[in-house]
Amino acid sequence: MKRIQMFLAGAFIAVGSLYAQTPASEWKAGVAKLKETIQANPAQAAEEAGQMIKGKNKKNIELLVAIGEAYLEAGKIPEAQQYAALAKKANGKSADAAVLEGDIALKQKNAGLASQKYEEAIYFNPRCAAAYLKFADIYKMANSSLAIEKLNQLKALQPSNTGVDKKLAEIYYLKNDFSKAADAYSRFAMGPVATEEDLVKYAFALFLNHDFEKSLEVANMGLQKNPRHAAFNRLAMYNYTDLKRFDEAMKAADIFFNETDKADYSYLDYMYYGHLLEDLKKYDEAVIQYEKAVQLDPSNTNLYKNISAAYERKNDYKKAISAYRKYYASLDKEKQTPDLQFQFGRLYYGAGTQSDSLTITVEERKQALASADSVFQAIAVAAPDSYLGNFWRARANSALDPETTLGLAKPFYEEVATLLESKNDPRYNAALVECYSYLGYYYLLAIENPALKAEAKANKETSRDYWSKILAIDPANATAKRALDGIK
Repeated sequence: MKRIQMFLAGAFIAVGSLYAQTPASEWKAGVAKLKETIQANPAQAAEEAGQMIKGKNKKNIELLVAIGEAYLEAGKIPEAQQYAALAKKANGKSADAAVLEGDIALKQKNAGLASQKYEEAIYFNPRCAAAYLKFADIYKMANSSLAIEKLNQLKALQPSNTGVDKKLAEIYYLKNDFSKAADAYSRFAMGPVATEEDLVKYAFALFLNHDFEKSLEVANMGLQKNPRHAAFNRLAMYNYTDLKRFDEAMKAADIFFNETDKADYSYLDYMYYGHLLEDLKKYDEAVIQYEKAVQLDPSNTNLYKNISAAYERKNDYKKAISAYRKYYASLDKEKQTPDLQFQFGRLYYGAGTQSDSLTITVEERKQALASADSVFQAIAVAAPDSYLGNFWRARANSALDPETTLGLAKPFYEEVATLLESKNDPRYNAALVECYSYLGYYYLLAIENPALKAEAKANKETSRDYWSKILAIDPANATAKRALDGIK
């Protein structure tokens, strides 16, 4: 009888300590099964978990923490706390147990307590990578510098830990430091631990850091694995466009807009496609893309400038002016600066001087040039130290008086010449030559004007002076030489 009792007792002990006698790989399989049972049959899960930690496994920190994590993953916080407490009881200085406590606190939205527990885990085990990474996750938005500092501490201890590089890349990407993000991605994104999303973000970081060649290389690598991937095709189009490889950009654009999977088009996609078409001088098609971009993001009124520029390039000044007016009207008053008003003047001037007589009547030309003169006058008043207002007033009035019979541009060219001569700066030589050319020609015509016969000699000298001033700036100027040869 005694032998039977001893046998039964031994059998009971053997069953109770089953998980202590089996390798970790087997109790890990038990935990994996437990994760499924927790939701389907909580009572059975509790019984199975209890059996797993009998005997020597009562102090198996790794197992206790694994069970706690399984419950936490299922949203069962009280049970997770129970196993965290058991792990702490088994070893009060367990880094893994402290990490579990931090995870529980985080689940309860107590970030302060969670970070404290992760710090505690690092204190218990300075090489506890999970604690560093989870700590960085808490602070990646609120205090990225602190998160980066913590990750660099781990990087110093574990230089080959790609998890550190991955987290650093994520944080730098979030804070728009694309140079450092690209550097961090470069250390793991081409390797086996990288996901497709990592490769996409690496390519984007390179693109946003203006490293178009490398970004294209990474994007093409992604396309080799997944030719229909929207983000890689998008980046191919962007990079080819910025690299001015327009034929390849058009092919990439065709694939991106017509053949990719699950493409969610953004205003930036249409804007880039518009840039590409504009570079290829397909202005009407470019405008269509810009308008699609505006529809997706009405707040991005800068796109009206792109639309205006496309129309200007095809000499459709009416539409160019209309689009620019939408852009200008969208700005706050303090942002409606003279340099932006200046573009209105240029567009009106372009309309008044365009060569296509079929698109604009003589009267419309005059009205456009008068509008240009009005804009440039306002700029001259607003910025008296700049020569540009009066310089373009001179041009507008010269266009209104193409035969130079009225001398409409004369007072403005004279004022500009006086201002630029006082600056004594070679940067203004081209503008001075234009001023002197007009004035030299004006006085040359005056020599032959019967109404100014009494002033002919003085006009001749004045004209000669202006042509001579041009030669002082540009000794090879053929027009000035011919004019001086013609003055007798």
